[in-house]
Amino acid sequence: MTWHCQHIMKDNHMYNTILFDNDGVLVETEVWYFRANVKVLKELGVTLHEDEYLELMAEGKTSWEVARAQGVSEETIIQTRFKRDEYYQEYLKTEDIEIKGVEEILQELKKKYQMAIITTSRRVDFELIHAQRNITKYMDFVLCVEDYPRSKPHPDPYLAGLKKFNAKKEETLVVEDSQRGLKSAVAANIDCVIVKNDFVSSHDFSSAKYKIDNLCGLLKLL
Repeated sequence: MTWHCQHIMKDNHMYNTILFDNDGVLVETEVWYFRANVKVLKELGVTLHEDEYLELMAEGKTSWEVARAQGVSEETIIQTRFKRDEYYQEYLKTEDIEIKGVEEILQELKKKYQMAIITTSRRVDFELIHAQRNITKYMDFVLCVEDYPRSKPHPDPYLAGLKKFNAKKEETLVVEDSQRGLKSAVAANIDCVIVKNDFVSSHDFSSAKYKIDNLCGLLKLL
């Protein structure tokens, strides 16, 4: 399905701040995080289906809910989480997670907007993702999961971004790809544009202000 880029009415919306999600928007990492969860749960004898994972993700829950439902102890989950993180980091090092054209788009946007990344990634994973990339140089700052009280879908991440910029909600645009992230933006009362991502295409994006097929659409939108 093709989404049509909806144009902003310049006289009604004058954005000066853009808050980007990271995974699925600036880099293609979400599917690899899913696969790391599948791999580690399989070692526990637990099967994680993609539709089940996506539903949990939309609600801001984790795949450990599936393990708990099948009787896996909290102690085992804690121990296994470290192995999941190792698998995920290995994917980050070895798989192609680039979304083509992102840097060029950010370079253009930086001429007019102050920008930041607001992610639920751990700082250690985020730094691994961006170690060999130039994306962060276009950002005024980055907030990771350690930098705010509650993660998406709570409003805390994007409210923290607003506060750090001292920005107004009505002058800020959030760029997301998942229902969890959209809920966070809506809860913070900030307009949100959803970038199409096939991995999370089953999510409900009805409350998005705008929808675009790819990040390049952001240039047309603004």
